[in-house]
Amino acid sequence: MNALLLLLVGAVILILGYIFYGGWLAKQWGVDDSRETPAHSMEDGVDYVPAKPYVVIGHHFSSIAGAGPINGPIQAAVFGWVPVFLWVLIGGIFFGAMHDFGSLFASLRHKGQTLAAVVGENIDDSAKKLFCVFAFLTLVLVVAAFASIVAGTFAVAAVPDDPAKAASVTASNLANSRTAMISVLFIVVAVIWGLLTRGRNIPGAVNIIGAIVVIIAITAIGYNFPVIQLDSTTWMIIIGIYILVASVTPVWILLQPRDYLSSYLLYGMIILAVVGIVGASVTGSAGNLEIPAFTSFDATAVKKEALAASGNAASAAATGGLFPALFVTIACGAISGFHSLVASGTTSKQLDRESHAQPIAYGGMLLECLLAIISLCAVAYVYGNYISGAAGYTTPTAIFAQGLSQMIGTIPGLSSADIVSIAYSLLILAVSAFCLTSLDTATRIGRMMFQELFTKVGEDPRQITGVRKVLVNPYVATVVTVLLGVGLGMTGYTIIWPLFGAANQLLAALALLAVCAWLGNAGRNNKMFYIPMVFMLIVTLTSLAQTGWAKIQLFMGPADVLAKQAGGAMGVAAQLIIAILLFVLAIVLAVKGAKIIFGGGKKKEAAA
Repeated sequence: MNALLLLLVGAVILILGYIFYGGWLAKQWGVDDSRETPAHSMEDGVDYVPAKPYVVIGHHFSSIAGAGPINGPIQAAVFGWVPVFLWVLIGGIFFGAMHDFGSLFASLRHKGQTLAAVVGENIDDSAKKLFCVFAFLTLVLVVAAFASIVAGTFAVAAVPDDPAKAASVTASNLANSRTAMISVLFIVVAVIWGLLTRGRNIPGAVNIIGAIVVIIAITAIGYNFPVIQLDSTTWMIIIGIYILVASVTPVWILLQPRDYLSSYLLYGMIILAVVGIVGASVTGSAGNLEIPAFTSFDATAVKKEALAASGNAASAAATGGLFPALFVTIACGAISGFHSLVASGTTSKQLDRESHAQPIAYGGMLLECLLAIISLCAVAYVYGNYISGAAGYTTPTAIFAQGLSQMIGTIPGLSSADIVSIAYSLLILAVSAFCLTSLDTATRIGRMMFQELFTKVGEDPRQITGVRKVLVNPYVATVVTVLLGVGLGMTGYTIIWPLFGAANQLLAALALLAVCAWLGNAGRNNKMFYIPMVFMLIVTLTSLAQTGWAKIQLFMGPADVLAKQAGGAMGVAAQLIIAILLFVLAIVLAVKGAKIIFGGGKKKEAAA
């Protein structure tokens, strides 16, 4: 397999998908620039703030990307490059991009409200409450995980007395301190940028060039002056305070400028990666990669084979059968339920025109698909070390940075150890920075979901009284979200994290169902949702059933095996209960949605 050929073929197919399928969807759904978007009709200077399309795509792409399109393809590479490549392209064009575009467009036509409101108006209020509870708990888990990841990426550890270990810890501390310094500078400069550009009609070219210069300056300063050195617990507290403030701050002060500036770091990472892939392919180093086209339908068997051959196996690889593991493991980069929450939670409130929905949502997802293909090229280049679980290749982020930095090192003039090391550090930095971006977006959307949970369909939040008035208060909702998320992050979210993949894909299935129901009620063509919606429900239910059965088997097996599981018997019991609840939730909402979609029980012209 040739890395450059893989990248070029993937890019061409994604572009064609955007032009033809994305354009067809816009016509079928009736995208109309003559309609005023919620950013204008409901502008409040806090959440509803219209912005230039290149600013909104910066926010949207930074929020949905994170480490997802890197982790998933690398973990699924254990099945071979063909399954990963096909699912990224087919899933991205016909599942994920349509899912994101549909979620954003449905929100636009529902006053910029989240998908929970779409569910409430087009199915019923009980379905809305179930969706809110599920989405809110999923977001709390996202906040817990991302806060923990970011704190771990920023924190410095005590240097051991053993000289052999001290060097490694010192190098890790330096990298973490650099990442922390750059990230803090991003936040400070973003606030200044937001204040300076607010209300000023700055030409697009000037805005873009200025952003690039600022990004380079911030990165250079933070890289060379890593003065912030704090432990993990301190960082968790700081991050909690930060997201508490960020999720209620007007978007034009922090969210819009910070995500806009951060997006150029991600664009730079993609450009750096493409340079490495092209260079390594031209020099012949990546002309014939050793990754198999297909390995096995059982990832566990592949890992056992690697273990028998080298005494070690890929710790970063997925486990289980190709179905459903491939479709749960590769979420961001193919289809991810979290995207629907971003599209309907924050992006829809900033869109200047309806026609911007296709490039921002559909195009943003396809750009993420391209990043997933780049990740596949990276793991393919170091496949031997990946499958054997060699030192330095134990996490997807490290594998991604190792593969691409080594590719860059094959280019004449860029082969020095210092340049390869800098490239590696910059790639790690870019991935880490976007976890922070996704973190405060998830907190803001979690606050909105908590508020909508206590708001009836069609009810004006300003007219609510009693206890519900307190619960729908944005500051109360934010405090609840942050305390639950950061608290879980500090006490052990890893016990239930294995269920996140299935929960996220269940969210995608429910988002497809919600948009499908609305389009049907509005008299628009919704048949393109049938196959993706049913497929994702089957994937989710299969994954949850397998998880539940595996946990039951643990309880039926030896006590010592059960005790060795994450969280012991209590952890296994928690996973089993959650898996059952999610399974039941999926069935209930699927039945309710099917009655609307196929039964014609709720036709509402006003939904258009």
